[in-house]
Amino acid sequence: MDKRPILLFDSGVGGLSVLAAVRDQLPQASLVYVADSAGFPYGTKSEAEIAARVPALLGRLAERFDPRLIVIACNTASTIALQHVRAALDVPIVGTVPAIKPAAGMSETRVIGVLGTEATVRQPYVDDLAARFASDCLVLRHGAAALVELAEAKLHGEPTDPAAYRDAVAGLFGQPGGDRIDVIVNACTHFPLVVDELSAAKPHPVRFVDGAPGIARRVAHLTQGQEWPGSLENRAVFTRFGEAERRLVPALARYGIDRIEAL
Repeated sequence: MDKRPILLFDSGVGGLSVLAAVRDQLPQASLVYVADSAGFPYGTKSEAEIAARVPALLGRLAERFDPRLIVIACNTASTIALQHVRAALDVPIVGTVPAIKPAAGMSETRVIGVLGTEATVRQPYVDDLAARFASDCLVLRHGAAALVELAEAKLHGEPTDPAAYRDAVAGLFGQPGGDRIDVIVNACTHFPLVVDELSAAKPHPVRFVDGAPGIARRVAHLTQGQEWPGSLENRAVFTRFGEAERRLVPALARYGIDRIEAL
């Protein structure tokens, strides 16, 4: 049997939202989840730093784990480094992009919010998605790096302040036209992990959408017909492994990860 895993990569634990969707689509797949804890967070780093770090790190990971496919389960890394990774590695690469297309299909008011990190929402790639798939919509953006830390804290079992979520969504709803937003794109894989908290903080009814289901369908398509190992071994790998990462063990177990190690 083909024992090669699917490798999912993120700066932290946000990509677990993508891992969950992939597991739903491919319960027979072995998964390696990699968190670049030594480089976390990506959302406040420069494009040059990410463009250099991500391909080099994924090259090391590809040598170590020989994956059949790599998912960059991080919007920031994908919008900046995806083309560099594809050029460097001879492995199928699936990226993560803001779910603007499905959001445009859902919106009735034709006003969409895009909530991400500062590094993601300012990318020309987001301009292109909006022009191609939401040209008749007002697309409002807001960088909310604090939500990344809140999602990480939640998975560590730490309490988070509801006011912090209200502040994050206020950056969208407070813009001109923000009172008409009816769909919000969670353009960071961390944000679906706190979608209940975001929903409680919204000033009026909206729907949230993210790219995880589409990524999972793409992975299933690219691996269609392939063989899988008879027994699963899902592991998490951290580029820095300390007390904070050890506290994630219970949360990782809920995602079906039973082995944790350092790179």
